[in-house]
Parts: sequence; C-alpha cells; structure tokens
Amino acid sequence: QVRLVDSGGGLVQAGGSLRLSCAASGNIFSINTMGWYRQAPGNERELVATISKGGSTTYADSVKSRFTVSRDNAKNTVSLQMNSLKPEDTAVYYCSARILDTSLRSYNYWGQGTQVTVSS
Repeated sequence: QVRLVDSGGGLVQAGGSLRLSCAASGNIFSINTMGWYRQAPGNERELVATISKGGSTTYADSVKSRFTVSRDNAKNTVSLQMNSLKPEDTAVYYCSARILDTSLRSYNYWGQGTQVTVSS
C-alpha cells in the first residue's frame, strides 16, 4: 500500500512564507512526477507546481518567481517553498505523485491536503 502525507500549512500574513512538505511511503518501486495542487472554496483544483524525477519543474503563472518546488528522491519527499504569499493563495494544498508500486502498477496518489490561509 502506498501513502502520501502532506504537512506544513497554516495561517500567515500577506508577504510571509510557508514551506509545505510531503512524504511518500509504502510499497514504492519508483516515483515519477511529483507536484502540488490547490483548491480554494468554490473553485476547481488547480496545478501549482510539478517536478520530474530528473528535476525539471513547471509552475502556474500565478506562482512563478514566488514558489519553489523541490524533491529528495532518496527520501521520497517533495516540498513547496512559498514566499511573498498573497491572500489569493489561500486554499487547501494537495501533494500528488505518480508512483509505480512493487507490483509494477502505476497510479496517481494524493495527499490528504493541508490548509494554507493568507491574511491581508
């Protein structure tokens, strides 16, 4: 069984910073793309940032130059450093990973979500 656990959310003032972390565990053979998505009330879930196994990254235009995604392949973790936070960044943030398990089945897994609230 594979599991993703994300953490690090909280309440921060506009202009502040937060760092989200996500750890994958279980019967993992390999992990391909990892990333972060977010969902604000009344909105659809949207992509924030992704990172490939080789370290290539993509970002939503709204977070470029403010957020940085990174991963540690040895520890099966992905992080999101969020700087210069804005009230519009308020959402539940979910980590995601495409994982090949030890039975060689590939699925996209999700963390349980962590709330980020940015006050003005």
